[in-house]
Amino acid sequence: MMKLVRCWTGVMLFCGGLVWCSPAAAEERSSTLIGRQIVGLIVGGMLPVRVLESQSSKLNGVAVHPSWHIALTDPIGNQWWSGSIALGVEAALLGITQPTGAYGIGFTPKIVYTLTSFGRVKPYVEGGGGPLWTNFDGRLPEQGSDFNFLVWGGAGASYELTAQWSLNAGVRISHISNGGTDSQNGGLNYLLPFAGVSAKLF
Repeated sequence: MMKLVRCWTGVMLFCGGLVWCSPAAAEERSSTLIGRQIVGLIVGGMLPVRVLESQSSKLNGVAVHPSWHIALTDPIGNQWWSGSIALGVEAALLGITQPTGAYGIGFTPKIVYTLTSFGRVKPYVEGGGGPLWTNFDGRLPEQGSDFNFLVWGGAGASYELTAQWSLNAGVRISHISNGGTDSQNGGLNYLLPFAGVSAKLF
């Protein structure tokens, strides 16, 4: 009987120790954001934005952006704007439906600043730019080459469904240009309202 009591006492003390230590361990694991990696996927509809008279095309279509980024800092500051800086890269897959059928495939390094003081909601601002291979030459009057650049910036927010998975929504403004490498370089602009999902890897 005494052996049984001692056994149960040992089990209860062990379980109590786990309960006591787990929050501390979890807090220790979550005390730093540095090195946290996130992969995501967003999808949005392209809405034309014409800034100059030379930009005659109304660019419509669908954009898909798979992405990855890694946090470089812990939250900076202790106010509402406290946040973490991350660097990453994403692919750009554009399917143009108007004014004609066309496509764009590229990738853009990016920087992200995520606010961390709003609980499960994580507002963020981000931007990036990189090469974009297209079949625009002869299809869109603004761009005289198939090699272009995509530059973009935007804001959004993620909502943590679980410790790993989040939903994302926001809007971007994007600009396509060949950087003056061809005589036709009127540029194309579009807004991209988007939604998507993301997952923490580490």
